[in-house]
Amino acid sequence: MKIGVTLHYDEYLPNNFKWCTDNGIFTCQLSVGTDKLTDETADHINELCRANKMEITALVGCWSGPGEWNFTAGPLTLGIVPAAYRFNRMRELMACARFAPKVQVRDVCTHMGFIPENPCDALYGEVVAAIRYLAHYYKDFGLRLNMETGQETPIVLLRVINDVGTGNLGINFDPANFLMYGKANPIDAVKMLGPYINGVHAKDGEYPTNGAELGKEKPLGEGRVGIQSFVQAIKDVGYKGAITIEREISGEQQKIDMLAAKALLEKLL
Repeated sequence: MKIGVTLHYDEYLPNNFKWCTDNGIFTCQLSVGTDKLTDETADHINELCRANKMEITALVGCWSGPGEWNFTAGPLTLGIVPAAYRFNRMRELMACARFAPKVQVRDVCTHMGFIPENPCDALYGEVVAAIRYLAHYYKDFGLRLNMETGQETPIVLLRVINDVGTGNLGINFDPANFLMYGKANPIDAVKMLGPYINGVHAKDGEYPTNGAELGKEKPLGEGRVGIQSFVQAIKDVGYKGAITIEREISGEQQKIDMLAAKALLEKLL
């Protein structure tokens, strides 16, 4: 398995690509803002990838508008679940589908939002219909659309995949998110979602300690994921793709933690 990192397309990307290759990292998941999905951006990204021998394993599907990463405002603002933002965000995710082939990417991942757990909830049916529309659109471009884990339990994700039924809807598996949202033990979740895992994050975290805020993200190996058992679990289900280190802080400490995570994963792999 290749080891990569999450990166964002901005003025720092050339330096970040060079930092990656200088440290033996040659894959990434790349987020591109909704206002940057242009031919000029694609040409620039392709040029940087060639110069740095970098492979983009997934495009992170961004969407605009408010986004509160917590348990109170999160259900009202995240992903395509909130009806107020759904149409515009679907259009933005469709733009990602048109952009991905231009940068030689097959997978797009995104947070769909707090999908209702009750399949009889009318909102559940609306969201499934929206995801099905997107998945069919992605299929026309030969792409896989991957739901990033976090806001849903494993059984909700499995149910959505089955109910959408397009064959190209999968999972970008973030083990820490299952903990930080209080949704599942990530090792058990691997066993449930194994056939549909198309991408994996290496991230660590803790369970929530109150009903309003997510649990804390931690450096890899310092949270409750159990990274050794997690790596073995994804091996056991046959996953052979990249493991992408995500550390959601900024500054020099982010790079220090990413390099420490890389060293840890190299020992486990």
